[in-house]
Amino acid sequence: MGASHDPDTELMLRVKRGDMEAFAVLVEKYKQPVMNLVYLALPDPTEAEDLAQNVFVQVHKSAHRYKPSAKFSTWLFTIARNLCLNEIRRRARHPAESLDQQDATGDGDAARQVADIRHRDPGDLLLKSELESKVEEAIRALPAKQRIALLLCREEELSYEEIARVLGRSVSATKSLIHRARETLKARLKPYLSHGSWSENE
Repeated sequence: MGASHDPDTELMLRVKRGDMEAFAVLVEKYKQPVMNLVYLALPDPTEAEDLAQNVFVQVHKSAHRYKPSAKFSTWLFTIARNLCLNEIRRRARHPAESLDQQDATGDGDAARQVADIRHRDPGDLLLKSELESKVEEAIRALPAKQRIALLLCREEELSYEEIARVLGRSVSATKSLIHRARETLKARLKPYLSHGSWSENE
């Protein structure tokens, strides 16, 4: 779908003209996808939530410069990517501060479990929770750009062309980035999986 046929682009053009109702619609639609991306890019839920909110602050601040040259989601996730990378770099420069903040949040992973557990066997739930924890741990251990590329591919189901736009890379480089990320995860998660689930044709 091109930008000219993207209903979200039309909403963002209304935001550019000062329509706050259109902005509220976009926030409601994309707050969870943005949170999913930011949460797995950063190690603690408190900062992830703050950063996700900041993504939409930046969207609103940048509305006057918005040009519909691509889908709205591509533009949005580019902003999210930039803020995530900036925060990852900041945390790398100040590791002690980051560890203190992580300790202060407690067990964020438990708070982020969103699966419907009402009709699940307790043993299955335990295994699923452990696997999800290992997957998140393995994703967070990836280099930042691999991590974000993989998340955009798996969580948001963007095309390679759209992900390449977000990352500012060629399509071939983007495919290579995602392939390396998947291969790394396969190797790290092999002890926890009875069969591969990171197929290349997703």
